[in-house]
Amino acid sequence: MSERILTKERSKGRVQERSQTTVSAEVDKVIIGSVAAFTGIVGLWVAACLVSAMYQAGGPLHLIGGWLRAISGM
Repeated sequence: MSERILTKERSKGRVQERSQTTVSAEVDKVIIGSVAAFTGIVGLWVAACLVSAMYQAGGPLHLIGGWLRAISGM
């Protein structure tokens, strides 16, 4: 009888381990998806800022020249 009890306890432990790994895998997928979405949003914002800066400066060469003048203090 003690063997049956031990077998049942082992099977319960395995089921609990599997359900915990399934939940942690689901949580990991949600976290990775959230980070990827946030990275995409930040990337779009950066691109919009660069395009806006180029438009305001008069083109990419003027933007780079203005940046160099700002850094050097001229």
